[in-house]
Amino acid sequence: MNTFTPELSVLKNAAPKQFEEREQTLPRQIVADSNIVLFVGQHMNAPELADAGYKCFFAQDFDTATVTIEQLQSVFRRKPGVIIYRSHTDNQKGLNAWKEYLKNEACYSCIPFLLYVDVDEITPEMKAAAKKYTFIDEIITTKCFPKLSSKIAFINKFKQLNTYPPLTVVNGGKKVKTKRTVNAVLKRSFDILIASSALVVISPALFLIAAIIKAESRGPIFYAARRAGKNYQVFKFYKFRTMIADADKKLQQLQHLNQYKDASGPVFYKVSNDPRVTRFGAFLRNTSLDELPQLFNVLIGDMSLVGNRPLPLYEASALTTDEWAQRFLAPAGITGLWQISKRGRKDMSVEERIALDINYSNSHSFTYDMWIMANTPKALIQKDNV
Repeated sequence: MNTFTPELSVLKNAAPKQFEEREQTLPRQIVADSNIVLFVGQHMNAPELADAGYKCFFAQDFDTATVTIEQLQSVFRRKPGVIIYRSHTDNQKGLNAWKEYLKNEACYSCIPFLLYVDVDEITPEMKAAAKKYTFIDEIITTKCFPKLSSKIAFINKFKQLNTYPPLTVVNGGKKVKTKRTVNAVLKRSFDILIASSALVVISPALFLIAAIIKAESRGPIFYAARRAGKNYQVFKFYKFRTMIADADKKLQQLQHLNQYKDASGPVFYKVSNDPRVTRFGAFLRNTSLDELPQLFNVLIGDMSLVGNRPLPLYEASALTTDEWAQRFLAPAGITGLWQISKRGRKDMSVEERIALDINYSNSHSFTYDMWIMANTPKALIQKDNV
């Protein structure tokens, strides 16, 4: 059988070296979109990406990059899995060009877009620029390269789930939206009713807890962190602060105490008798009172009373395979199947925890939620300080 290799003269003009090197390899093998990385602005060495199976291309500027993207699409039927853009805050022209391009080319808008800078360039002005240009998913430095592949996978999954419309089912020629089912309406109504009523009733206790936290240690009353919920939606997650100030910065120092440190596959972080936890914080954790501010998350709609626990982004980034991602099909919740089964026990494995989440995702309903709510009170008191 005869084979045909398309003419790559335009590609070679756009980015000579890499297309000359890829000309013989790409047509002969199927390269998934997620395996193609496009560096724009400055040639960077990233052996970690090459080791992870990524094909790296380089473009000097915006114009060269767009030609490269279009030729990848037309010649190889591929598009980049991620765009890594090297820029400075004074390069407003380049950022504006990307903004208009991604706005007009909807098929490329779901590609993860990372802004690469030097560590000393992460200034308030740079952060403000990243917020202004909403197509920028994250600012990265060379320190991020060892874990960049998992970060790309997470952002890619997140953007795909948020780019495509809700699932529809064709039934007798009529499209029936599955997003708003009877169970969903009942669940949301119940969440609003219970959360609002509970906040009114327990408001004196909330003020008392807040006062004790403020008196015991310096720092804010509430702990707010970015978490990934249903369909990898990222939101601000609220709890009463139970640790010393700047506890997150000491996370790496305690990796040897992680009860999941020897686990294979996705890794969660849980420490028994965590030294960062304050005395009153330990009481709040063991009685689950630190979870009360999440009622505000329920009212806002970020969470439900019952669902899978929203995960820190570093944990969610490890759960992007089709198998593990099932746990993100269910709403994020304050309590759930995991909490009433083996919450707070040291002997719970990562696989057991994810399996319980997937079990709930595949079978959750309003009736199932009521059963979990009925079994939650006896599970509120933890057996171990984790």
